[in-house]
Amino acid sequence: MKKLLFVLVCLTASASVLAEGTAPSTGGELRYFAYFFAVAIAALGGTQAQSRAASTALEGIARNPAAADKLQTPMILGLALMESLVIFTLISVFLTGSLK
Repeated sequence: MKKLLFVLVCLTASASVLAEGTAPSTGGELRYFAYFFAVAIAALGGTQAQSRAASTALEGIARNPAAADKLQTPMILGLALMESLVIFTLISVFLTGSLK
C-alpha cells in the first residue's frame, strides 16, 4: 500500500511539473488534479493518524481509568495539530491554484 501511494505521489508530482510550462488549454488542467490529489493524501494521512491516536488513547483509558485526565489533554492537542496540517494543505492548494 505504501509503495502504491508513493508511486501515485511521484507520478502526480511529475505530471504537475510537466504541465507547469504548458498552456492551460494543452494540459495545464493536470496541475489542478495534482493539487487536489495532495489534499486527498493529506486528508487520508490525517484521518489515519487521528484514528490511531484516538484508538491508542482510548485503549490506555480502558486499561487504566485513573489515567483518563492525563491522557485526554495531550490526545486532544495532538488531534488538533493533526487536523491543522490537513487544513494547512487545503489552504496552500487553494492559494497555489489561484496564483497560476
